[in-house]
Amino acid sequence: MVEVLDTKEKGSVVNLAAYLLLDAFSKDSDISVVVPNDSDLVEPVRLARDELGQEVGVLHPHQRHVKELAQVASFYQPIRETALKVCLFPPVLKDADGRIHKPPSR
Repeated sequence: MVEVLDTKEKGSVVNLAAYLLLDAFSKDSDISVVVPNDSDLVEPVRLARDELGQEVGVLHPHQRHVKELAQVASFYQPIRETALKVCLFPPVLKDADGRIHKPPSR
């Protein structure tokens, strides 16, 4: 008997990394802040900061800290769950094309 953990990567961290680097390269912002507390962002954050001169901070909403990410970020701060909740969109949004529903939580 074998237990298998099947995770589905939607590419969101890759997309975040790509746009972080694109914005840093094109100097489209003075500072960048990322919320995902994901070790896959260590190298993009380091490149944006060290190679492109972009200040990059990480706000993490989880109890788990990613030591490597904290070491490369310009700043690494926790964000309170209550503060994060008030920043969320409502469950249903309407635009010119119709309604957009928030996906179910995991």
